[in-house]
Amino acid sequence: MDDKEHKSGAMKDAYKIAQELLKDRLKEVNPEALEEITSTDGADVLIVQGTYDFIEQVLSLAGVPFKLVSPQSLSSAQLRPDQIVFINCPGEVEAAGLRKLERFVFSGGFLFSTDWALKHVLEKAFPGYVKYNQKPTTDEVVRVEVLDVEDPFLKSILGPNDDPQWWLEGSSYPIQIVDGAKVHVLVSSKEIKDKYGESPVFVTFDYGEGKIYHMISHFYLQRTETRTKRQGASAEAYLDEKNIPAPLREKYKQMKINESSLGEVESAYTSAAMMNKIMYDKRQYMKRKKDKDGK
Repeated sequence: MDDKEHKSGAMKDAYKIAQELLKDRLKEVNPEALEEITSTDGADVLIVQGTYDFIEQVLSLAGVPFKLVSPQSLSSAQLRPDQIVFINCPGEVEAAGLRKLERFVFSGGFLFSTDWALKHVLEKAFPGYVKYNQKPTTDEVVRVEVLDVEDPFLKSILGPNDDPQWWLEGSSYPIQIVDGAKVHVLVSSKEIKDKYGESPVFVTFDYGEGKIYHMISHFYLQRTETRTKRQGASAEAYLDEKNIPAPLREKYKQMKINESSLGEVESAYTSAAMMNKIMYDKRQYMKRKKDKDGK
């Protein structure tokens, strides 16, 4: 097994541990949110296949059901406003599919895209919000900062010690914000700003009745780096930071948590937290819409 395969396998293990850890954390501090995100069925989530990102792997490891479609078949897919559509990089969707996505979000759907979809999807179907700054990145790992720490969902699962790293695929597209009044930055990176001129890592904005999320690089992180002594420690130490009680620790030992580093699980945990936030936000949105329509 070469180094790349080893790192990819380590991150798969880290994602499994991170998702279980997130569920245990929510069970303790926000059980209602846990019930919301675990009630998703296969009709709620549609994933558009990509060449470079594999969001379906993260959802599979998390036990989230979904339907997988090709970019070419998106134009004929049945989309409903209560769904979430995830688009893997590169997001090369045909014109008819882009028109369908625009109507889908405008009517209340949630759209999540990664990396090159910034240019191929968002600039074309949703112009005037964000765009590619024409300064592609190198293959590297950078430190990121979660800005929306007061978000009720994120606040319940992220802690003051969290120091996640984010993998930038070679030629990732930095996100330039066009409409600062409407685009909200959830995660940023000073390192990306210093090197490539733009700091956003994860952004969101409303469009019509729906919502769009976009992330630089890939949702499925294939590797991370150890920069500090803390990050190089066994991931068992992360259980202490998340206040996981002793009765639950045996489960993580069986998942071989001692073979993962804290840095790997921490990065996967942050990624999983963002994915679950989107699922939770959508559930809350549908509840508000139902209440409003009922009135």
